[in-house]
Amino acid sequence: MSYGLPLPPFAGSCTALVTPFKNGALDVDNFCKLVDFQIDNGTAALVPVGTTGESPTLSHEEHDLVVELCIKQAAGRVPVIAGAGSNSTAEAVRLARYAAAAGASAVLIVSPYYNKPTQAGLYAHFAAVAEAVEVPVIVYDIPGRSIVRVNDNTLAKLASDYANISGIKDATADLARPTILQNMLGNAFTQLSGEDATALPYLAAGGHGCISVTANIAPKLLSDMHAAWWAGDITTAQAIHKRLSPVHEAMFCEASPGPVKYAASLLGICAAETRLPLCEITDSSKSQVKDALVSAGLL
Repeated sequence: MSYGLPLPPFAGSCTALVTPFKNGALDVDNFCKLVDFQIDNGTAALVPVGTTGESPTLSHEEHDLVVELCIKQAAGRVPVIAGAGSNSTAEAVRLARYAAAAGASAVLIVSPYYNKPTQAGLYAHFAAVAEAVEVPVIVYDIPGRSIVRVNDNTLAKLASDYANISGIKDATADLARPTILQNMLGNAFTQLSGEDATALPYLAAGGHGCISVTANIAPKLLSDMHAAWWAGDITTAQAIHKRLSPVHEAMFCEASPGPVKYAASLLGICAAETRLPLCEITDSSKSQVKDALVSAGLL
């Protein structure tokens, strides 16, 4: 839909991939299987080493390896939007350069966490990354984890000054924002929801897709929901959204990706293992996750 306008390059159901672990190490085999599982079930783009991929607990070598594995396994079948964020601008630049050189279609750059930069600092941070690479830069605005919000005027100035700053992953849950940003920046500026629970209303407000946690375990349903929306089949899109609503809620009953990794373990995708400071989810959370999967027909 998007007011009947053409879709930008990155749209639809994009998956914020988990990073599988086995006995503390990267589980390369199951990661590669996860990439194939996603593509086979209609996922529009893959997003490795973001928050869901536990990037803060990966070494630089592991981070680079996961990006490389994702690009190699995807083999050009779908775009790879590589997580390259850091609260150190120099580190974000290095990660972005590495991802671009490895063949990533775009980089996802989170607003710096813990530092609490001003809007001027945010502008300078994203500008430094944009100047360092030629691939598209997707700004990741998640004030719930980074404290600061990227103001609309800051985003507009970045998009105006840097042609490759061409999208946002919006985890603010502000459903007025897609329309506001579309009026400011036009439909060619990619708007991706960063929150599964509001993904469908986000589309209705002018967004283009979602970078999804739930898509790790329900890629086909979410791909079908987006396809139904773009085809104008609102009834089907709403039905899928309603069906998955308890799953979305369960995926955040504790700090992500703990719940989605437990769900993935129930479905045989990978182990539930996370790295500290994230730990095994509680028995009550496990029950909520399992019940949600059963109610949605996933288990």
